[in-house]
Amino acid sequence: MSLLQADRVTKKFSGITALDAVSLDVEDGEIVGLIGPNGAGKTTFFNCLLGMSKTDGGSVTFAGADLSRVPTHRRARLGIGRTFQRIELFTGMTPREHFFVADRAHTRRGSLLFDIVGFGRPHPDELARAQAMLDLLGLTDVADRNVESLSLGIGRLVEVGRALMTNPRLLLLDEPSSGLDRHETEALAATLREIQRESGTAILLVEHDVDFVRSLATRAFVLDFGTLIASGRTDDVFADAAVRKAYLGDIV
Repeated sequence: MSLLQADRVTKKFSGITALDAVSLDVEDGEIVGLIGPNGAGKTTFFNCLLGMSKTDGGSVTFAGADLSRVPTHRRARLGIGRTFQRIELFTGMTPREHFFVADRAHTRRGSLLFDIVGFGRPHPDELARAQAMLDLLGLTDVADRNVESLSLGIGRLVEVGRALMTNPRLLLLDEPSSGLDRHETEALAATLREIQRESGTAILLVEHDVDFVRSLATRAFVLDFGTLIASGRTDDVFADAAVRKAYLGDIV
């Protein structure tokens, strides 16, 4: 059985079908691309996977568990992590502190009250886990700088690291290369390959950058106006005539 299995997921908004019986699967440790033009329904699909939007039909299973009645926060604790298209970081905090927060949210150690009154100092094991993530992402040199002073590319890595601190089996990445230059995009792709090798985390990647998807994903799915129009091996999908017509044009 696949790690993630979405079967005929349907979502409507005021009578408009945003997702029309979309099926998708991700295996353990696999990197899968989900592409399509703006408005195709990609982010809506992510929201349905996480329970942030209630589906109007179909089902989602994760590691064999039916998620139909599982709230969003419990889906995260089951092992699904996510980043967002619009970067979401905490101002006034460093990358190291972002990782501490995520680690404590995952382990449920300490409390907000303890942090406020100064009894929330990191434990040695928390320090070690945060440092390991900083090393993995190449962020040690900026570990203690406020995130607002860092580049967008570094901010994207902090978001990825924060999600990884919860030890997800599946990581949902929503346009992680958005706003990055070519050098930053190539560095991010290399980091994601390293993460997949080191941790075995499966990745479902929503992305517009075709070269980025090709460099990472073994399989790809294509949405167009909420309908799945192609799926299969990445190179085969990008060679598909329907995909070219709907999305890729002459860029392949």
